Amino acid sequence: MKISTRGRYAIRVMLDLAEHNQGEYIPLMDIARRQEISEKYLEAIIAVFSKQGYVISLRGKGGGYKLARLPEEYTIGSILKLAEGSLAPIACLEDEPNQCPRVGICRTLKMWEGLYKLIEDYFDGITLRDLLAETEDGGDYVI
Repeated sequence: MKISTRGRYAIRVMLDLAEHNQGEYIPLMDIARRQEISEKYLEAIIAVFSKQGYVISLRGKGGGYKLARLPEEYTIGSILKLAEGSLAPIACLEDEPNQCPRVGICRTLKMWEGLYKLIEDYFDGITLRDLLAETEDGGDYVI
């Protein structure tokens, strides 16, 4: 499994919104400048988060984006799943229930399921608030 640039940027955008949350809308241009990411690329990412209710958007003067909930209510797992589509290490784990024709005889399935659970548990155990606290305390989360 490899987290794409899109997934990493999605975390950075959401973290930026959490960090600069003063109750007002934050222009995408400001986020793009701070994060050194193309505004055009961020538009595509933030549109998905807006449609899914993760952020609230406002067009026009004074517009921009802000988080729809508190930073502690967003897990890194949920952000990555929305940006990436899936965190499954192999394709057959993307469907529920598993549609692989070898599911009944696969000797490696339990191993892959275990890895998938580790990945999900890890990322679902970290919130935006945790990352903010770690960077404020000089901790070691780096994105």
